[in-house]
Amino acid sequence: MREESLKLRPYLDEVGVMIGLEIHVQLNKLNTKIFCGCPLDYHDDEPNTHTCPVCLGLPGSLPVINRKAVEYSIKVGLALGCSIEEHTQFYRKNYYYPDLPKGFQITQYDYPIASSGYINIEGEDGEVRIRINRAHMEEDPGRLVHEGGSIERSKYTLIDYNRSGVALLEIVTEPDIRSPKEARRFLDKLRNILEYLDVVDTTLEGSMRVDANISLSGGSRSEVKNISSHKGAERALLFEIVRQKNLLRRGGKVVQETRHFDEARGVTVSLRTKEEAHDYRYFPEADLVSLRVADWAPGIAKTLPELPDARRERFVSQYGITDDHAKSLTSEKKVADFYEQVAAEVDSKLAAVWIADVLKGELNYRDLGIDAFASANMVQLVKLLAGDQITEQSGVEVIRTILDEGGTPDEVVAEKGLLKAGGDLVTAAVEEAITENPQAVADYQNGKQEAVNFLMGQVMKKTKGRADAKEVRRMIIQRI
Repeated sequence: MREESLKLRPYLDEVGVMIGLEIHVQLNKLNTKIFCGCPLDYHDDEPNTHTCPVCLGLPGSLPVINRKAVEYSIKVGLALGCSIEEHTQFYRKNYYYPDLPKGFQITQYDYPIASSGYINIEGEDGEVRIRINRAHMEEDPGRLVHEGGSIERSKYTLIDYNRSGVALLEIVTEPDIRSPKEARRFLDKLRNILEYLDVVDTTLEGSMRVDANISLSGGSRSEVKNISSHKGAERALLFEIVRQKNLLRRGGKVVQETRHFDEARGVTVSLRTKEEAHDYRYFPEADLVSLRVADWAPGIAKTLPELPDARRERFVSQYGITDDHAKSLTSEKKVADFYEQVAAEVDSKLAAVWIADVLKGELNYRDLGIDAFASANMVQLVKLLAGDQITEQSGVEVIRTILDEGGTPDEVVAEKGLLKAGGDLVTAAVEEAITENPQAVADYQNGKQEAVNFLMGQVMKKTKGRADAKEVRRMIIQRI
């Protein structure tokens, strides 16, 4: 994408809504936490069973940096177009909260590992560039479990420290996002990039958490903390826009504060006034030396995989498919891999249409991933369609049947008798439909074009959907 073709957004402009995101990404493809040897496979285990003196912050314990966490962070920074700093340093961010056993968080402050990057997304009025201010490393706090309700209504709160000390990369955008829909598109694109890099398992709970900052017309901003889903981020921002507009309309003032999004009720509630950086009393972490990482970047850059935008452009040029289909197919790495397996054996354009437009829709409806449909089945289905052996309607029925009941395309076609109807059968069905529905024939002859659709429906019913719709339409019009 050429620079001049993008709409670059300054920090302040005439647009009323300004949104900036802080995304906390768990580098959970590591073997251990960031400063200790505790394993990361804790999600199905009992609370507080994956802990040690270091991640619990016990006196006398010392952190040791996980080198792979640094390498993964550099890899993400490079994929986001960031500059990798000459050296990076850890700080102590001091605040008290029950999920923070040390009373401070080890993070980065003045010397983040990466800065000044970007992600291109589809904006409200074309493709736009969302700037990345910085990406810095830190440790995850523990997890609070509010029993019996939301943070406001729970009877009590439990703490699980299994997550405490997991490596996080916090990615901070500039306030370039102009709508909740753009925010969700940004998060989807970021998740896609991370999946291609294979540094995070986004299916795990807590793998990507969002803090959303929003202000109207450059006024005071509210921060909505710890949103756990991309859909939740969109809903929280929509609520905040309405809340702030109503507040201003009544003559009130938006105060800078931290708010919590209650997913069950779809509302945000005030937690506390927003802290400034000086409230955290940052100072260098004395137990960790600064790291000179600029020299690592060239070697790590050589290991970067083909990223979504590059793969999209290759799909268009190599397979001759539309840009919209290429975007859809590369929006998930598994889907892109699936498409390439199929396109290697059958017509690539036809495969793109049926995977992007039909299969993905049926999977989304059932909340299933691409793994639920074998690539061999798609190859078989596309061959049936390309050979004019089944209709498009039958093709959709084949996909639905396989997803709901199992089987292969050949088995479903044979069992349900979906092979395309022969010429004599279709001709007979057209004649019957015309003879049995004289009023529809008269309506068409009097200028009502939609009458043809009714007659087509009758023919398709008689042939059990096995006739080619375009051919049926041609035959009906020619006959009447």
